[in-house]
Amino acid sequence: MNLVIPKLPGLLEEAADEAAGMVASIAGSVGSRVRKDDVLDRRLLDAEQHVAHGLAWAASYAETLRQVAAWARDLGPLFTEAEALPAQLLAHEYLSQLAGGIPMSQGEVFRPSDVFAPAERLTHVLGRLRPAASQKAKTRIVELLARAQGQPSLEASGLDETLVLARHQFHEFTQDRIAPHAHRWHLNDELIPIELLQELGDLGVFGLTAPEDWGGSGLGKVAMCVVTEALSRGWIGAGSLATRSEIATELLLAHGTEAQKEKYLPGIVSGAIIPTAVFTEPDTGSDLGSLRTRGLRWANGWKVYGAKTWITHAARADLMTLLVRTDPSKKDHRGLSMLLAEKPRGTADNPFPAPGMSGGEIGVIGYRGMKEYEIGFDGFEVPHENLLGGQEGQGFVQLMATFESARIQTAARAIGVAQSALDLALEYALTRKQFGQPIAQFPRVANKLAMMAAELVGARRLTWFAARSKDEGRRCDLEAGMAKLVAARIAWAAADNAVQVHGGNGFALESPISRVLADARILNIFEGAGEIQAQVIARRLLEGAN
Repeated sequence: MNLVIPKLPGLLEEAADEAAGMVASIAGSVGSRVRKDDVLDRRLLDAEQHVAHGLAWAASYAETLRQVAAWARDLGPLFTEAEALPAQLLAHEYLSQLAGGIPMSQGEVFRPSDVFAPAERLTHVLGRLRPAASQKAKTRIVELLARAQGQPSLEASGLDETLVLARHQFHEFTQDRIAPHAHRWHLNDELIPIELLQELGDLGVFGLTAPEDWGGSGLGKVAMCVVTEALSRGWIGAGSLATRSEIATELLLAHGTEAQKEKYLPGIVSGAIIPTAVFTEPDTGSDLGSLRTRGLRWANGWKVYGAKTWITHAARADLMTLLVRTDPSKKDHRGLSMLLAEKPRGTADNPFPAPGMSGGEIGVIGYRGMKEYEIGFDGFEVPHENLLGGQEGQGFVQLMATFESARIQTAARAIGVAQSALDLALEYALTRKQFGQPIAQFPRVANKLAMMAAELVGARRLTWFAARSKDEGRRCDLEAGMAKLVAARIAWAAADNAVQVHGGNGFALESPISRVLADARILNIFEGAGEIQAQVIARRLLEGAN
């Protein structure tokens, strides 16, 4: 029996169009609440945060469906049952949520009826998609997943030959060098072996997007996503190793002096220099404009005073991209500057062996391998020539340029974690027998697995769309925020459901899925919490951004 809906690519495009129409109606209703004299009012936007963020979620769903429909069209004859069944299930589920209610978190549901009386516009499309939600369709998806076990993914990627080869290369590397050891590293709370960093450097991981003139591969952000997902599928720690290198490289390429580029870029790209990003402070979180760590000018440069927290890979790092306030007369982002602060590599016993610098480790439940630190600065010295670009007061603007790439890369990490959760859940469900049959044959288990696969199809398409936008030089903070918002939620849902599939065994520390659950939880927090992402998306939509 053919479970693929006839003329599905066209139906997916119709579903995306209807979703976009629903978003336009929501935006119109929310906009009337948050404008004053036809101008977006920040105070009103904050007061209407629930429905504004609901708009962000609805728009993210609609863009996901748009990208899935475009992928189906572009694949042409390669759009087979393995692609079609998850795609049609995703379209049915997301349209159903758009019609009835989108879970923004476990306890917060946005319903379009919160802001307007929804038309019955989705009814016809949902009716045609209803077979996608049948038990037979979901069971068939699990059968296809079982056939694809051990492969990069269930569905055809649509990537070019270079990226397909990269995907397979890093998938095999992860299976061989990371996955067998990840859980032990996690349980022992060990730093990722420096030898692994060197191997990844030799493979070009730290210079994927850097220009060839600086020793990079110049492959762009889609390649970054492909490699990041493959590594994160083995362990989020491995997939995150290049994050700070990516940030440092972008800062230098966009804003560094020629001397700064020549001094630091070759080492960062090769992996010889390990950077860390030193931005967050104990009382500021996402409000970077309120940073208080001071950079005081003195004869030979800057002396830094203050405290930073949640600094990843800080002890082992050689170079800090350090955001400080150099103009105390300005109390917002205009007084911030970026320093390229060198430091010696530390050890477990002495993490920060530098004058004017101290700190300690922050214990965490997941996202281990690089460790998190709080750092205190008390007269730490940075030469004047290490002021990024030689410009004071530009630190926030310089950093903003990196947010798009960082959020796209975080979305790719989330997809890798979600895929890992699906891998573990599928393997367990196919081998674990209850009442005389594998538990994968029970509908409630099969449905969880099928929905994981369907949402991964959408998250990949949305994230790669954001990456292509970045590669094409277009502003993509909206697309990057959507990708990060959706992928982080999917990762947590997949990990949570995978633990449920494992039952009590999934709650044991010795079970790898317990690590994946702990790792997944951070994704909705760092690189801009989900609420921050939704606020950014809503503001851009309501401002009528192009």
